[in-house]
Amino acid sequence: MMSLIDISPRVSPNIAVWPGDVPFSREIALDMKAGANLTLSSIRSTLHVGAHADGPNHYVKHGVGIGERPLDLYYGPCQVMKVPVERGVRIRPRDLPCEIDAPRLLLRTDTFPDPNHFNEDFASLSAELVEHFAGQGVKLVGIDTPSVDLFSDKDLESHNIIAKHD
Repeated sequence: MMSLIDISPRVSPNIAVWPGDVPFSREIALDMKAGANLTLSSIRSTLHVGAHADGPNHYVKHGVGIGERPLDLYYGPCQVMKVPVERGVRIRPRDLPCEIDAPRLLLRTDTFPDPNHFNEDFASLSAELVEHFAGQGVKLVGIDTPSVDLFSDKDLESHNIIAKHD
């Protein structure tokens, strides 16, 4: 029996976003609690709030948007792997505690423990690890941090290797 693994943090006005990005907010236009016949509202936020998947257009100049990606890349057999690493390091293949046994992989580092508090010293992927995943047939990788790259990485080392392997 297949089960869904939900790694999503609760999205609310308290959720932390990348410094300088658009915070989550909700505006209520009509409210049943105030006597309206229904409740209508709108939200404003960065697309990078909570658990999300980046479209290639986020890090590749002429990349496609997330809506143009095939859904089967994101849905199907998945392995969740707890990777015990220190904060602020890039994960290397030698850090993996076990063999890869699924085409989708979610890495749990616990280096971004509170989604309502942004810490800049989270772990990230390394280019070497992304290359390793590609060689193992991994077609999707996720991580429990705000980025696949370190906070200070302006060259986007891991993003670029991910783009190379689609």
